[in-house]
Amino acid sequence: MTAGPFRLDRRQFLTAAAAAGVVAPLARPAGAAGPRTRPIPATGERLPVIGMGTWITFNVGDDAELRDQRTEVLGMFFALGGGMIDSSPMYGSSEEVIGYGLRRLKDTAGLFSATKVWTPLAWHGVKQMETSEDLWGEDRFDLFQVHNLLNWEGHLKTLKEWKAKGRVRYIGITTSHGSRHAEMAKVMASEPIDFVQFTYNVLDREAEARLLPLAADRGIAVIINRPFQRGALFDRFADKVLPPWADDFDCANWAEFFLKFIVSHPAVTCAIPATSRVDHMRENMGAARGRLPDAKMRQEMIRYVESL
Repeated sequence: MTAGPFRLDRRQFLTAAAAAGVVAPLARPAGAAGPRTRPIPATGERLPVIGMGTWITFNVGDDAELRDQRTEVLGMFFALGGGMIDSSPMYGSSEEVIGYGLRRLKDTAGLFSATKVWTPLAWHGVKQMETSEDLWGEDRFDLFQVHNLLNWEGHLKTLKEWKAKGRVRYIGITTSHGSRHAEMAKVMASEPIDFVQFTYNVLDREAEARLLPLAADRGIAVIINRPFQRGALFDRFADKVLPPWADDFDCANWAEFFLKFIVSHPAVTCAIPATSRVDHMRENMGAARGRLPDAKMRQEMIRYVESL
């Protein structure tokens, strides 16, 4: 996919507007329906099923041009009804770049702020969480998660205290790459957490056996990371044609195919693909609209990609 003249003009506009300190997101098309949402089991609050990850893509340091480009991506995310933005102190400068972008956008009312604590020391976790607040410019995060279960006992104690004091709205734990599922299931079964985050996609389906059913049973919201296997699914399938029956669930491209497979699972609350490109953000957010595959069609999707 290549960027056309619109992307160039938009970037020129963004650069000038960023210099003035304010960037307005693109207007949503007239009459366009909002994105599909799912309820957070703990409260019933609804969350758009497509969010945004920031690992690697927002780690651009002090590069002003790249920061402005990421602000452009954020603007498109909000213009298309996006909600959850997920990050971590592990992601280099990503939290700082998110804050940079949020300060330059006029309308971020839909933001559902989600980040993590990632350190072996509980006392340092508090400092890290306070730093995240400063970097994002948030007085209270919507969601704080223990990243990759690192010292989950110590950090969950802190997060429970913060939640009781109103310093964070929801708390949770994460893992990725299909690792540590048994330990995650143990925490899910024993701790009062609101969210879990783990890897799940059309080829990585281990979570179907235990984690997804357990989340449904326990009333825990589910965030899905690595929905594209960090781009590997596109490397493998982008030159293949979509099956003709993809039209049956309003699927126009491979990004929608991969994401609609994920968010059509009834236990999934939100998937968080990452991108540094506006055109890819449009494709990602397209998965939050139109019909979703049913259980029979999901099995057909698996058979199709495994046959390619």
